[in-house]
Amino acid sequence: MKLHELTPAPGSRKSRKRVGRGPGGTDKTAGRGHKGQKSRSGAGKGSFFGGGGSTLISRLPKRGFNNVGTTYEVINLSQLADLEGETFDRAALELAGLVRRKNRPVKLLGRGEISRAVTLHVDAASASAVQAIEAAGGRVVLPQNDSEAASTEQAG
Repeated sequence: MKLHELTPAPGSRKSRKRVGRGPGGTDKTAGRGHKGQKSRSGAGKGSFFGGGGSTLISRLPKRGFNNVGTTYEVINLSQLADLEGETFDRAALELAGLVRRKNRPVKLLGRGEISRAVTLHVDAASASAVQAIEAAGGRVVLPQNDSEAASTEQAG
């Protein structure tokens, strides 16, 4: 026996079924039945399909405290030190490229140092950042400070 005379055992190799290729039992619908989602190409339900009912996550019980919280656009003192000018509000910070998302409030954090006096209008600020700005001779204006200042002006 030579190498080119070797053949697989009879019945051990089976040719693949070519569905949808003419008469012979697997023509026309190719074993998929008639119409419906499962007969379409690329169709089928995902592993989490629940028959059109509620999703699994909405059916599970919820427990504990779910803190949605506030996501801020963060600015550090080191970033302010690089900017030109003395007064910065949201528009100026957006123009400088420090604030990207318009729907998020702006928060000042105390990383870095600043040596000149600046006035900053932000939505929130850390205590260390406010202390550093005031030590340099500047001030931080927060929204609650604006409302307090307006109420004292009206009362006085």
